[in-house]
Amino acid sequence: MMDKNAKIYVAGHNGMVGSAIIRALKREGYCNIITRSHKELDLCRQEAVEQFFAEEKPEYVFLAAAKVGGIIANQEALADFLYDNMILEMNVIHSAWKNGCKKLEFLGSSCIYPRMAPQPMKESCLLTGELEKTNEAYALAKISGLKYCEFLNRQYGADYISCMPTNLYGPNDNYHPTHSHVLPALIRRFHEAKEKGLKEVVCWGTGAPLREFLYVDDLADACVFLMNEYSGNETVNVGTGKELTIKELTELVAKVVGYEGEIKWDETKPDGTPRKLLDVSKLEKLGWKYKVELEDGIRLSYEDFLHSPMRAER
Repeated sequence: MMDKNAKIYVAGHNGMVGSAIIRALKREGYCNIITRSHKELDLCRQEAVEQFFAEEKPEYVFLAAAKVGGIIANQEALADFLYDNMILEMNVIHSAWKNGCKKLEFLGSSCIYPRMAPQPMKESCLLTGELEKTNEAYALAKISGLKYCEFLNRQYGADYISCMPTNLYGPNDNYHPTHSHVLPALIRRFHEAKEKGLKEVVCWGTGAPLREFLYVDDLADACVFLMNEYSGNETVNVGTGKELTIKELTELVAKVVGYEGEIKWDETKPDGTPRKLLDVSKLEKLGWKYKVELEDGIRLSYEDFLHSPMRAER
């Protein structure tokens, strides 16, 4: 259990996940949180990371920093996604361990599981089949980070854990038209279509894939819960355990945004993984369950989009 005055470092605090973790920590009364912006500390620079940890010596680390993006971004920058994420996480995890960090929590992604994994996906299906090609580079980097935590535990008796969130959305998301994930991209597309009075909106793929979505503040609550309640080598899935088709999601976003035109599907664009649902029974047995339902979360995200001056550029 983290002491309320313990020094806690949140890596990636300006991102959607990191900023939510800080909100969760503050809600629960933690008052000694340290952060560094990318400008202040480039986590890809080993020497700088080592110096930061040697000086600050945080007791707990939430590793929520990553280079992220949707299908197109992942396909166009394969080498960059692999290198940046691998270097960043290795620097942080290694420096944390070298400087006596009591516990680290590494945040991965559900894309680490095989493309055709049995659904819903249990934590034990990791490395049992081929990865989804559209985000293979990111997945390989995340698997490496997860395994490094596990190996430090096994070799040195560390207490480093990992969790694998499902698809996330919420405040501080990236709403870029081509470099964002499906839900924020839809929010932006329908908002702009409504503003321009467009009669139709064209969406990617067939709309058939099944997806699960988790509001980011729910994830942050789960992260703090796990830091306090869980130790183990196996990762922990974080999700809702509920799924819907991309078509249903699209119609729900259009409804929340207030777009009343027609929705068409461009089937030349890739769909990605056919179905992705996490088995969250392990986390529920530990005593945690999500709170925010999807429509309510989309409404909160749309509010964030409307009031975020940097919404398109991040």
